[in-house]
Amino acid sequence: MSPDPITSYRDAYATLARIAGELESGDADLDRVLPLLEEARIAYAACRERLEAVRSVLAGDWADDSDDPDEAEADED
Repeated sequence: MSPDPITSYRDAYATLARIAGELESGDADLDRVLPLLEEARIAYAACRERLEAVRSVLAGDWADDSDDPDEAEADED
């Protein structure tokens, strides 16, 4: 059974924190480690994707994605 899809950065970060805590405690059964690592990989990818999106916006890349040429011309005036 695959983990539920992660819907937000906060959810993904909470998933990573929970998994880290479980692994650091030493209480994780060996049979549970591989599924935990897969869940962590998915959560990490979700966090990374959202961080990259924010970096793009902060770098101004969002301004280059305008689909409306009239809007782009209005910005230039």
